[in-house]
Amino acid sequence: MKVIGVTGLPGSGKGVVSRVAKKLGIPIICMGDVIRDEAKRRGEKTGDVAVELRKEYGEFVVAERCVETINKYFNPKDSYKNKIMAKSKIFMIEGIRSQYEVEIFKKNFKNFKVIAVHSTPKTRFKRLKRRKRPDDSKEKSEFLLRDKRELSFGIGNVIATADYMIINEGPIKKIKGIVRSILENEMQNDSKGKGKSNRRSG
Repeated sequence: MKVIGVTGLPGSGKGVVSRVAKKLGIPIICMGDVIRDEAKRRGEKTGDVAVELRKEYGEFVVAERCVETINKYFNPKDSYKNKIMAKSKIFMIEGIRSQYEVEIFKKNFKNFKVIAVHSTPKTRFKRLKRRKRPDDSKEKSEFLLRDKRELSFGIGNVIATADYMIINEGPIKKIKGIVRSILENEMQNDSKGKGKSNRRSG
């Protein structure tokens, strides 16, 4: 089994990578869903819970919950659906925000790799306004504060050290093609000790 992580600031296009992966039959684990589910349970804002969880349980908490989610697919006592999911040769974890999380995933999954998606702040803000998800920033000030919070988790270092970098500013068809190429290569290539391979769109 191989696990690939996806990182990027809000609105960069992580969802595009996940949608391509889903079409290839790759199961997706979204780290943001862990936060959103907890926020709903607590009746608090997503951004506040993202900080609170890490303060309460440590920087590894969200990553550890994702590891548990993936591992449950390999539990023989789980449902038939989980047994089918367990046959997948590759899983994707969307929304990595810190090196602490990368550390957990590398510890649990051999040859763990990261795809970083990058877009300009102007482009990302426009996307968030169009997307209109409840936790998306509607005002520029909120957008900047959210970026500041994400960067405080250490997402900048995760992006800088990613195995693949995708610049998501071009036509969506081109971006999807690059993502597909990366994922198909990873699905076919189980060799060990490969060097870093940066792929950029422009």
